[in-house]
Amino acid sequence: MEKITIGIIGAGRIGRMHAENIISIPSIKIKTISDLFVENAIKWAEQIGIQNVTTNYQDILNDPEIDAIFICSPTNTHGEIIKEAARAGKHIFCEKPVSFSTEETKDALEVVKEAGVKLQVGFNRRFDPHFKKVHETVKEGKIGDPHIIKITSRDPEPPPAEYIKNSGGLFFDMAIHDYDMARYVAGSEVEEVYVQGVNLVDPIFKELGDIDTAMTILKFENGAIGIIDNSRKAVYGYDQRVEVFGSKGCVTAQNEHPTNVEISTADGVYKDKLKYFFLERYKEAYMLETHAFIDSILNDKPLVCKGNDGLQAELIAKAAKESHEFGKPVKIKREKFLKV
Repeated sequence: MEKITIGIIGAGRIGRMHAENIISIPSIKIKTISDLFVENAIKWAEQIGIQNVTTNYQDILNDPEIDAIFICSPTNTHGEIIKEAARAGKHIFCEKPVSFSTEETKDALEVVKEAGVKLQVGFNRRFDPHFKKVHETVKEGKIGDPHIIKITSRDPEPPPAEYIKNSGGLFFDMAIHDYDMARYVAGSEVEEVYVQGVNLVDPIFKELGDIDTAMTILKFENGAIGIIDNSRKAVYGYDQRVEVFGSKGCVTAQNEHPTNVEISTADGVYKDKLKYFFLERYKEAYMLETHAFIDSILNDKPLVCKGNDGLQAELIAKAAKESHEFGKPVKIKREKFLKV
């Protein structure tokens, strides 16, 4: 196989971003994109060279020319589409999370395993060059045994109410990225989760049964402790930092700015605000995760972020939600489930 033919399910913000990234890769052809609101996608699809637009994603799954799919539809559709795509023999890239239910995720992973297709979960931050360097530094033993993992993840502004309603809440929508990152840089599974969460940003979160500010403490199997702070509103920009402190040193990934220019005057020292939006901050990471997925298919290379990684992050998110609800630490029943 020298070239891969792709179908994309979902033409919202993420689906369009993936499509616009993919068209720049010579080894990939996008044949079809599906979306329920097809009238909003047709003109855009034509502009980037996608000729086939449909409301029915089954058209993609039933097309023998399509080798792989990108699932960019709402989370509540992921599990079923994964199973259908696997049975159709398609390799699968699925945006996070795999589902809002760990049982549904397990079912989907079983089908993927039986079908023998590849499944990559869209935890794009693993592909960020800075965070990847942190991971490699820890893995190579340069800072010794990890003792404390600190992750800060704060959005520049809250999402709209319509998004909040169907997001799965802060733990499954936002913090789940950080739970995956914690496992990734710690090199260990999480065994216990404790959360404190409050409403400080906007009353709409409370009205919709969600929170907007949280602190998560993780206890890892290797003895390390993780501390993750999340906020839905950081007025100064998109705040994304990772630190691992170990027995021989410390490794830190700081925030990104549009430029590294610093201006010093008698009035003070100034530099650019942080990059403001996740599509800007992680633009390179999104492209690199796509390249990795395609490389895995073309050259049968191991996936960096497998279905099991999606399941483990969901187990942490589920425990975090329970901890917040009941006000106490929650132990995770370790499920090294499927290496798919």
